[in-house]
Amino acid sequence: MAIFSPSMMCACYERLAEEVRMLEDAGADRFHLDVMDGRFVPNFAMGLGDIHCVAAAAKVETELHLMIEHPSEYITLFAAAGVDIIYIHPESDYHPTTAIQKIIESGKTPGIVLNPGTSIESVIELLNIVKKVLIMGVNPGHAGQVYLPYVDKKIEKLLKIKREYGLELVIDGACCADKIRKWSKAGVDGFVLGTSALFGKTGSYQANIAHLRELCGGNHE
Repeated sequence: MAIFSPSMMCACYERLAEEVRMLEDAGADRFHLDVMDGRFVPNFAMGLGDIHCVAAAAKVETELHLMIEHPSEYITLFAAAGVDIIYIHPESDYHPTTAIQKIIESGKTPGIVLNPGTSIESVIELLNIVKKVLIMGVNPGHAGQVYLPYVDKKIEKLLKIKREYGLELVIDGACCADKIRKWSKAGVDGFVLGTSALFGKTGSYQANIAHLRELCGGNHE
């Protein structure tokens, strides 16, 4: 069953705890939390207080996407905020394995993010120590971007090695309904839901998530 992870960067910040409750009632499986430092990506997103708020209010897992330089310096800080999964970009640290080890030592589950321009070959060794891979369908840093079609080939390659490495594959960025239907049937495990499929759409969260479940071939269990 597809994992749906609403991107809380797109939610209403004035009522984050209420948004969490509404999205959980609608069938959200996780909450996706984006942190940007204005250097690794040209934007800023959720602050530490926002992360604390969502993690404290959520009954389901929370996944943190660190779009920051030298994430190993901040792993302990964000782990203490109560998140469950921490994704890093391999390019963002001199030694990404150090950051991954700090995530593990903090009692959290590590993952890596593949930008559109990041090859599988450049991170293949890391797949021996992480099992969660977040595949960016857009260049990170802004919501509402157009999906980059050449990412399809990368997804296909990852699906071929998914079983060998025991990977969980999640797509982030421009995950519209058609993309979710296509890739869930192909074997992708989850999708980050932003403005392309959930936020700012007509209808309730519950109706929109239910529709996406139908496209994936079944109801939420």
